[in-house]
Amino acid sequence: MAQLSAQRRMKLMALQLLLWQSALWSGREAVPLVTVSALPPSLPLPRSFLLKSLEQVRKIQASGSVLLEQLCATYKLCHPEELVLLGHSLGIPKASLSGCSSQALQQTQCLSQLHSGLCLYQGLLQALAGISPALAPTLDLLQLDVANFATTIWQQMENLGVAPTVQPTQSAMPAFTSAFQRRAGGVLAISYLQGFLETARLALHHLA
Repeated sequence: MAQLSAQRRMKLMALQLLLWQSALWSGREAVPLVTVSALPPSLPLPRSFLLKSLEQVRKIQASGSVLLEQLCATYKLCHPEELVLLGHSLGIPKASLSGCSSQALQQTQCLSQLHSGLCLYQGLLQALAGISPALAPTLDLLQLDVANFATTIWQQMENLGVAPTVQPTQSAMPAFTSAFQRRAGGVLAISYLQGFLETARLALHHLA
């Protein structure tokens, strides 16, 4: 009888332990674990910002196309790919938008690269001053539109709290020593700007 009573006590203890573990596990399940994948993504950008940015992209691309057509018609500079080697020798830079690709789109990095790239092309357009009296009005308008777009991006970065405390300084621009270099450089710079803006347009659609 004593042996039977001891066995019952052991079974009762085992059952109590099992019930206690079950209750503890249920309590744990009630509070889900927070993993990196469960963290909320970047907040969506305001629709007003996206629409304004897309309109600015469209406007700049339209002015850029007009300038390229005029350079082609007036100076027979119609094939940017034929001027790439000259562009390397002149030191004409090309802005990167690696953070804005659809495969690796990162909101903060994309906005930062957009702003930096626009500042770069704004500087290149300034370096083209004197390219031609006939082209000057279109070039001035293009430069102003690029500057306005850069301001739009910067203001949105400030709204998100991701803008640097100081705006980045402009890098050194190429020095054109002849009219031909300035016009050929203009074809390359505007062609690079057009490609940059097309990537920006696609990225803005993804960010929407």
